[in-house]
Amino acid sequence: MSRPSNPQLIDLRSDTVTRPTSAMREAMMAAEVGDDVFGDDPTVNSLEERLASLTGKEAALLLPTGTQSNLVALLAHCGRGDEYIVGQKYHTYLYEAGGGAVLGSIQPQPLPVQPDGTLSLSDIGDAIKPEDSHFARSRLLALENTHSGKVMPEAFLRDASELAWSRGLAVHLDGARLFNAAVATDTPVDRLAGYADTVSLCCSKGLGAPLGSVLVGPASLIGEARRWRKMVGGGMRQAGIVAAAIHHALDHHVDRLADDHRRAERLAGGLEAMEAVESVSVNTNMVYVDVGAAEVGDRLKEALKAEDILIAGGRHIRLVTHLDLDDAAIDRVVDRIRAHLNA
Repeated sequence: MSRPSNPQLIDLRSDTVTRPTSAMREAMMAAEVGDDVFGDDPTVNSLEERLASLTGKEAALLLPTGTQSNLVALLAHCGRGDEYIVGQKYHTYLYEAGGGAVLGSIQPQPLPVQPDGTLSLSDIGDAIKPEDSHFARSRLLALENTHSGKVMPEAFLRDASELAWSRGLAVHLDGARLFNAAVATDTPVDRLAGYADTVSLCCSKGLGAPLGSVLVGPASLIGEARRWRKMVGGGMRQAGIVAAAIHHALDHHVDRLADDHRRAERLAGGLEAMEAVESVSVNTNMVYVDVGAAEVGDRLKEALKAEDILIAGGRHIRLVTHLDLDDAAIDRVVDRIRAHLNA
């Protein structure tokens, strides 16, 4: 497995920091390529067919980023003056620069996110607008699985999608870490994807590809998304190099997500034993630790950085495990956090 340029570096800021393994780099180098905008890159075409089949959808579209994948999904589902209903802390509302509103004139209707990452069904129902010229037209429910590492309960996915469909809305799922959810619950990906019309799958997080997300859904809507991808600058040429990395990730990096989840539990267990830590929670590959004050977290961040350990600062710190971390790295992090918090 390839390591970062600094082999001693331990980076817990996100699972987006993963580097391609040596085997993945070899697969990329050997990729057969064409011009994807013309539709003749065979490696991209086979990847899109593979992920459409894997998720039980008609078609798929490779995009450079998850933000763009979610954006073109919103643009394909909704028109000017339409509305999407979304969790107030979900990425498609909070963390993607307001793209749906800015570029698509699509109004978001944010709802409070429940402690388990879901939305209240009654809130969803109440937010759907009647057909009236006074209101934006409710067209889409946007969900997220996982959310802050939490696996969205399947019963909620079923009930929320049925509610949306019964009221004439489509459903989009930001499934950036859907493979984490599938592995954590031993549930087939196509079953989880079946509760949404479109799903965005990120391949540059736990799967370890250097870039790329794939949007899956009905053929007609993916066709519309392809046009939007071109318009927002996401059309790539010899993208088979990227697709080859994702093929490799699907072959080798899905089942191993369980290792990330186990290491997150290991990390959380070590932190829970520290008196200086207020609280710890763990879900899939994410650990959230409360160190009592933002100043404490900021000092810890700088102290660890001097020892080649990267974390976020602040009072509430998110630590994310991924394929570039082994058990020894986790144990070193626990040891150094203990040393600095007890200093």
